[in-house]
Amino acid sequence: MVLEIMSQRIRVIAGNWKMNTVLDEAVELVNGLRYELDEIDTVEKIICPPFISLAKIKELLQGTSIRLGAQDLFYEDKGAYTGEISGSMLSDLCQYVIVGHSERRAYFNEVDEIVNRKMKAALRHGLKPIMCVGENLKQNESGTSESVISEQLRVGLSGLTSSNLMVAYEPVWAIGTGKAATGTYAQKMMAFIRRQIAEIFTETAANELPILYGGSVNPENILEMLAEPDIDGALVGGASLKPGLFLSIVRQAAKSSC
Repeated sequence: MVLEIMSQRIRVIAGNWKMNTVLDEAVELVNGLRYELDEIDTVEKIICPPFISLAKIKELLQGTSIRLGAQDLFYEDKGAYTGEISGSMLSDLCQYVIVGHSERRAYFNEVDEIVNRKMKAALRHGLKPIMCVGENLKQNESGTSESVISEQLRVGLSGLTSSNLMVAYEPVWAIGTGKAATGTYAQKMMAFIRRQIAEIFTETAANELPILYGGSVNPENILEMLAEPDIDGALVGGASLKPGLFLSIVRQAAKSSC
């Protein structure tokens, strides 16, 4: 199946701060970004700070074009789940939520079935999930990348009645290592993801759904990625903690969309 390339898909750059910044640091970081980011209107800009900063950053971003996301959520709405954050708690604070990040899968044993429950919880509360999929080094070297990602997509998206979501492709072997995949390799995998989404939902949904690249994204490789037809943006990790680098990535994404 060859899908039509939809040039109107919006560019998306999301910054995942991970477990970094106390509240004062988060405020300083946002203040160093928000005015210049707000002026870029051809890219959907999303910031995903730690939970403790969401309320304050929501205030700081009020009236701007910058969107706010959470890094995770729990699949139940309330109950005796010490330390967890539900979709109902997040729905008044942010618009997006990252689900199934490779670090959640690796360090907290989140299997595809849990990712699926979290996806349903996010959509139930009006949050737009950014669902992460990707293969680790062993899977990549053994040639099973496509089968791994196909299973992650089919289970993670099972039973969903809405395709109001994004997918982020994370070659796990590239995260935090400085080894970004080449644009050619990323395109191959993300075209595969789009074909899978067409089978799960519809071809129209697959053509409209943004797919982001995540894996050591930086100002030096972002244009290589965005030059590929199935790469609509990026989920940025370490570089999102440095205002100059993050702004450079967003500005280049804006130029690539012209």
